[in-house]
Amino acid sequence: MADNVTSLFRGSAAHSPSMAALTREGGDGAGPVDFCIPCNPYFPTPAMFQDMAARLRDIITYYPSSADTITAELCELLRLPPSCVAMGNGSTELITWIDHLLVRESLAVPVPTFGRWTDQPMETGKRVDMFPLQEAGGFALDLAQYAEFIRKRGTRVAVICNPNNPDGGFLHKHALVQFMDAMADLDLVVIDESFLEFADAEADPSVVQEAMLRPNVVVLRSLGKSFGLHGIRFGYLVANPALAGRIRSMLPKWNLNSLAEHVVFMLKEHGAEYQQSLQQVRRDRLEMASHLSALPGLTVYPSQGNFLFVRLPVGAEGTVVRDRLLTEHRILVRECGNKIGSSSRFLRLVVRPEVDVRRLVSAMEQVLYGTRRGAAVPEQGTGTSYSSGTAAIDRLMSETNGAGTHGLAAQAAVAGPAPGLAAGNGMPLPAAASAAPAARPAAAGGAMTAAGPP
Repeated sequence: MADNVTSLFRGSAAHSPSMAALTREGGDGAGPVDFCIPCNPYFPTPAMFQDMAARLRDIITYYPSSADTITAELCELLRLPPSCVAMGNGSTELITWIDHLLVRESLAVPVPTFGRWTDQPMETGKRVDMFPLQEAGGFALDLAQYAEFIRKRGTRVAVICNPNNPDGGFLHKHALVQFMDAMADLDLVVIDESFLEFADAEADPSVVQEAMLRPNVVVLRSLGKSFGLHGIRFGYLVANPALAGRIRSMLPKWNLNSLAEHVVFMLKEHGAEYQQSLQQVRRDRLEMASHLSALPGLTVYPSQGNFLFVRLPVGAEGTVVRDRLLTEHRILVRECGNKIGSSSRFLRLVVRPEVDVRRLVSAMEQVLYGTRRGAAVPEQGTGTSYSSGTAAIDRLMSETNGAGTHGLAAQAAVAGPAPGLAAGNGMPLPAAASAAPAARPAAAGGAMTAAGPP
């Protein structure tokens, strides 16, 4: 791997360069071991890839069926009414349309979280009210405090990611249903379940069935993450027929590609393999957390996603660790310094098979402690720091004269109390989940607001 990783990360509009760019830079046609992009490493199976390869010429030569045809097939698998589902070219397409059509003036979201939930509404001039998850509480989301924050701010749209990205925090179904009921007067409540397939904290954690019965709830699901096929770009949302139809009416008739169609029509023949892949990821998550927790000074937060959120030892700077892992060990990790509510002391590490995890742990031992476990790598010197950046962070810094989220926290308004709030199905090929540890304890939250341009 070439040494000019700084330019690769600076030149990327995303948080990291694409795997294609890294593979080209490597010069030997091989990319790094990927602990950055949260894919399912066990699905599709080798046999499924062989089937797609054998049919590739026809798949990419001819037009796909209409989105309605592909959606109907997916709904048959999910046992959902097609009138309540809209499929998109990736969940980000659906987030874009949710913002344009359903977010009028303001949106609340806990941070850190998936960047499009802060960036997208800010790019269209909406006010984004950011509720900071507390590191001291393990980044757990306290729904009662979040509801109070929403009432104080007068926010009209609320977003919750379950599990949350990047920390993997999980909320039980009954608590989410209570929150949805308490927020029934809002314009919209979005529950982003993009990583819920990997959760095993309860047997039926999805709220899609509840969403279909409510006038202001949308549930977002991602197929690329659980199926290990980010490049195909397909996801879907579930809502009552009016909301789902409003989104669906704005999508192009052929917004889904032929590979997406081929995969959707393959799934009914590979349900058992899919379930096995999810179970293996859950086992790997426990093993990986155990291996990483043995590293001195490294904190590993409990997760229900297919990734682990870790805090580096004191003195370690994330961009240095990221770059050395990439250049010296050909391992790609997600440094979270450009996530609002996080810092460069945090990495998000995707769950992978044990052979890859042992390679990661060995590399981190060398980068963090040298030839033996000792002092962590020093922080970067003044003038050499860099980050990949996001639209939200650029705007936050410009609007607060460099004070960033700390400046915004000081500006947060305080108003009246919140009303009382007590402390589905539709998952692709739903699995019977095994028992797992309970969700993390709740954390205190505070106000942090980023306002769009007037």
